[in-house]
Amino acid sequence: MEDLINGRCGWCGTDRLYVEYHDREWGKPADDDRTLFEFLVLESAQAGLSWLTILRKREGYRRAFRDFDAGAVARMTEEEVGQLMRFDGIVRNRMKIESAVSNARHFLTVQREFGSFRSYVLSFFPDGKPIVNRFRSLSEIPVSNPVSEAMSRDMKKRGFRFFGPTICYSFLQATGFIDDHLTGCICRRK
Repeated sequence: MEDLINGRCGWCGTDRLYVEYHDREWGKPADDDRTLFEFLVLESAQAGLSWLTILRKREGYRRAFRDFDAGAVARMTEEEVGQLMRFDGIVRNRMKIESAVSNARHFLTVQREFGSFRSYVLSFFPDGKPIVNRFRSLSEIPVSNPVSEAMSRDMKKRGFRFFGPTICYSFLQATGFIDDHLTGCICRRK
């Protein structure tokens, strides 16, 4: 894989959907909890699959999980989970679907405790500030770091599922808490 393709981080290749995601979302700070819940659901669903697979099903996830309203998802019933097992718009894995519902409940608990999920995430960062890395090649980007390991460990204690250190790191990258755009990337924060 090339480090940069058309001035962008090479992992996004040339697929239009991937390039658009890279340019418009990945590494951009997410300030609202609905977006953070969306990425919590999507990143958890991605476990063992390619991110492009999940991006292609994103609208299905939006419909299935109530436009990523954590309160509405937390109230989903076993019958509704069963209906989602027949919905082609998402990855039909019962454990992942059930974890989205239980994770929504834990998400709401964290919001109440910290005031927002964003505040909770920032509590794991030195000085409460996102990390901006200065990697020149894709091979330098880690799959986890001490922040994602600590956050994942704490989330597991709180009952969250499908959110290990690697998925947590991807979540932090996607939501802008960790900026891993390569130094030569056109989307690099100044």
